[in-house]
Amino acid sequence: MARPIVAIIGRPNVGKSTLVNRLCRSREAIVHDQPGMTRDRNYQNGFWRDREFKVIDTGGLVFDDETEFLPEIREQVNIALSEASIALVIVDGQQGLTAADEEIADWLRHFQCETLLAVNKCESPELGLAMTGEFWRLGLGEPFPVSAIHGSGTGDLLDQLVSLFSPKDLDEEELEPIQLAIIGRPNVGKSSLLNAICGQKRAIVSSVRGTTRDTIDTFITREDKTWKLIDTAGIRRRKSVNYGPEYFGINRSFKAIERSDICVLVIDALDGVTEQDQRLAGRIEEEGRACLVVVNKWDAVEKDTYTMPKMEKELRSKLYFLDWAQMLFTSAITHQRIDNIFRFASLAVVQHRRRVTTSVVNEVIAEALSWRTPPTSRGGRQGRLYYATQVASSPPSFTLFVNEPKLFGDSYRRYLERQIREGLGFEGTPLRLFWRGKQQRDAEKELRRHQENISNK
Repeated sequence: MARPIVAIIGRPNVGKSTLVNRLCRSREAIVHDQPGMTRDRNYQNGFWRDREFKVIDTGGLVFDDETEFLPEIREQVNIALSEASIALVIVDGQQGLTAADEEIADWLRHFQCETLLAVNKCESPELGLAMTGEFWRLGLGEPFPVSAIHGSGTGDLLDQLVSLFSPKDLDEEELEPIQLAIIGRPNVGKSSLLNAICGQKRAIVSSVRGTTRDTIDTFITREDKTWKLIDTAGIRRRKSVNYGPEYFGINRSFKAIERSDICVLVIDALDGVTEQDQRLAGRIEEEGRACLVVVNKWDAVEKDTYTMPKMEKELRSKLYFLDWAQMLFTSAITHQRIDNIFRFASLAVVQHRRRVTTSVVNEVIAEALSWRTPPTSRGGRQGRLYYATQVASSPPSFTLFVNEPKLFGDSYRRYLERQIREGLGFEGTPLRLFWRGKQQRDAEKELRRHQENISNK
């Protein structure tokens, strides 16, 4: 069964994200001394003793205020509570009981989930119980004094939390999901794309630049696989970003690229490929991630029969870092080709994790050598390629044993990579080729030893 879900709620700036990081033993949630840092609902995995659970970090609740994002934040909290089995309410012990806390407590009575009350910022264990006294008036049960920063009191809180889990919530073994990161510049439609994929308002969408500040994790089942979708903050040029919420969000986006299996690079069909898009493409290739290029806002483009192939040719000429990636033209508004994202992404992930036997690799290499022999140096010394073998996957990596790596220039190395792709596939994933100098006799011995190891297995 699915893990129990705990929704963290409270008014702005009471330390919800800090407590989430403490409970989940992570630093995933953005923490900054500024109200309204968290807007969307963000998921993390937590555990205590023999129990595992999911924690939803939510934005600060403010009622009777229609300022931008506040209605959307309330909607996100509503969804979080509909998913959760327990609502963990956070209040500020230093500030004391406020009318906003009482309003949240009254609002919670409309939901069926269990509630638990944590009084944060009780850094002094001696004064903690005194600081919690007035919060009994909320009618949410015993208030637990905690310090999200120092960790005091969190053990007692977690003991009480897991005691509320019912037997039906106990977790069975779960397969590791495929991690798909949605990457792009601000306002290219990443969050709209996520909402279209999920079929619900999973992320707040606004024309305001920088609406998404944190990475937003969403679990979904498609193509008979479990996917973890990671919506990220729009990535601008470093010199345009000041230290603060946007800086933290962009750092999270870069980390999302590193931990993903595949990146969906979202391009604005109206803007085309910009310099920043090229930088992001280069970053994805450097990290060795599988990739699918999604050209969004296709509904806004005036089209004829030749528009798509013409635009694809133009975009690929600028995204030469990702010439191996599939390109898909979509619309998050009309849902055009949205379902194809998982089909192409699934194929790319399979290729990214794929391994090929040494004998098959060398058949392709032999064919490539027969069509184009290795170059010869000015001194008359010719390059010789003895054999090749795949040494890793994710991304697929090959070591090529040659007499002298310097004899193989960039042009010939690109030729061999093309031949490997044409002969073996690997569409949607970068390749890594490592060139290793070796005497022919040693290379032949190593090849025989490698083949013996494989046959023994």
